[in-house]
Amino acid sequence: MIELPQPTGAELWPRAEAAPAARLNKPWRAVVALVEVLLAALAVWGAFACWDAGVMTVSTTAGDGAVLVSQRYFGGPLAGAIGLGTLAALLLVDAVRQLLLAVRARHREKTD
Repeated sequence: MIELPQPTGAELWPRAEAAPAARLNKPWRAVVALVEVLLAALAVWGAFACWDAGVMTVSTTAGDGAVLVSQRYFGGPLAGAIGLGTLAALLLVDAVRQLLLAVRARHREKTD
């Protein structure tokens, strides 16, 4: 049987550091939210531009005079459009979070 040293009560847990509590309510978060909304709008505009570049209409006239119309899809621009749409959604979610933290989060007063 191996005898290992046993920790005392003071060594069981590390001491809590006396760091000041971080404030969540910072007014500049509203500016960050506004910038994120503008970037999301730009990403949506880019997504529509990529989608239009990824779809092409092809018209062909058959030998009997019938006009055949079809769509051709290009994966690269369509993937870019989906990526930009996802980026816009993430930016909007974070903008809402930043705005709520700018307006609502208040530091709690300690009552002893």
